[in-house]
Amino acid sequence: MAPEGKEYYKTLGVNKDASQDEVKKAFRKLARKYHPDLNPGDKVSEQKFKELNEAYEVLGDPKKRAEYDQFGSSPFGAGGQGHEGFRTHDFRDAFQSGGFGDIFSDLFGSQRGPETYRMKGHDMVMNLDLSLDEAFSGITKAISFSREVPCQHCHGSGGEATQTCDVCKGTGSIKTSKGFFQMSQHCNACNGTGKKITKVCSVCNGRGKTLQAETIKVKIPRGADTGSRVKVRGKGGAGTGGGPSGDLFIEIRVRAHTLFKRKGDDLYFDLPVTFGEVALGAKIEVPTIDGRTVMTLPPGTQGGQRMKLSGKGLPSPKTGTRGNQYVDIKIVVPKDLNASEKEAITQINSLYKVDPRKGLSER
Repeated sequence: MAPEGKEYYKTLGVNKDASQDEVKKAFRKLARKYHPDLNPGDKVSEQKFKELNEAYEVLGDPKKRAEYDQFGSSPFGAGGQGHEGFRTHDFRDAFQSGGFGDIFSDLFGSQRGPETYRMKGHDMVMNLDLSLDEAFSGITKAISFSREVPCQHCHGSGGEATQTCDVCKGTGSIKTSKGFFQMSQHCNACNGTGKKITKVCSVCNGRGKTLQAETIKVKIPRGADTGSRVKVRGKGGAGTGGGPSGDLFIEIRVRAHTLFKRKGDDLYFDLPVTFGEVALGAKIEVPTIDGRTVMTLPPGTQGGQRMKLSGKGLPSPKTGTRGNQYVDIKIVVPKDLNASEKEAITQINSLYKVDPRKGLSER
């Protein structure tokens, strides 16, 4: 018999033949999206979340699911009783029953007991200046810094002596109710540890952390650019309640180069040339980031013309493929000419068959 009334499979977005694991995955995905804690004040999300819980209450239980598949949703409606005497769904059960508790434990990292509030330490950011040549080739740098680590004397607890918290009774959390929702919040009296300090640690003064200087070697990949970040796991601040340390991020800044300008993986270079070289053509040595190369100027090359040296830029950090180097032609005009030199320039000037400014006044 096809289900009537509420369409639980449609609510969870799964087919009728979906496995229990597929049902659970679908619920977890949607519960994360519509959870009231992530959508405060959103009545639509609150209602949707309630419907998801009701659907999973049935489809997440093989016996209730079989009953639903056979008789439809009527056994689960308000006041309805199925063959197994199913009770009306209580929304708060979603937070209290074992099955839902396991799922919300996965979704939001909550568990019972003081270990719930193990927190990862804060991340740290350091700046590192590189030359363009270092960014091109990649380099391993020694980095010195100071960070908080768990106090060795008290093992990060902050106390040399403790007792069970009398507020949360050692659980590290306190249950609170907000309308339909019953949630656990960490106990402020013991900071979620379940223990109160009776004797403060003499080394860290109760903080549970001490400052430690470190020097590590960090490998900077080829092609790093300003704004690039290198992540060093576990080298940030110490965690709380036995939680893991944060991470250290090395933020790259590449200094300006005397010859080259950089745009992404490409380099740009101004090449000074003589009038004779561009007029007659020439082979000219051009500096690149990894040495010198010879570039051919064809006869009649114009000032301001841009030429490309393929594959002479910087390597991409992602693919390793090198960018290009673009060469902009800059004609250098001689100064302080004597009479004979001026005469020679006059003769060269007479070679122009067409006025280069012809038509400008008409535009």
